[in-house]
Amino acid sequence: MTKLNLNIIRWENEAPTEKELTQILHDEGLSYYPWSNTPTDLYAPHVHTYDKILYVVHGSITFILPNEDQTITLYPGDRLELPTNTIHSAAVSSQGVTCFEAHL
Repeated sequence: MTKLNLNIIRWENEAPTEKELTQILHDEGLSYYPWSNTPTDLYAPHVHTYDKILYVVHGSITFILPNEDQTITLYPGDRLELPTNTIHSAAVSSQGVTCFEAHL
């Protein structure tokens, strides 16, 4: 399997439904799971030992990528492709967030 590059794909139209996002993941052959955070939750800097694909379903979340000197806020429908061992932290918006996450 090919290693991911850091990639952000913005949803261009009206916010997608959960069904639309699950169909995209299914069409790519990805198993996923949902997770949610309450408003203003914070994740300390960390890494994952797998490539991560994340879609925002509801709310928003900001990822801080210190080694890439980037801060990325994701909204409903936005997709983040985060390569293995990418140092990142995250801050959940004041409305909370629900995401779908898949691993490669």
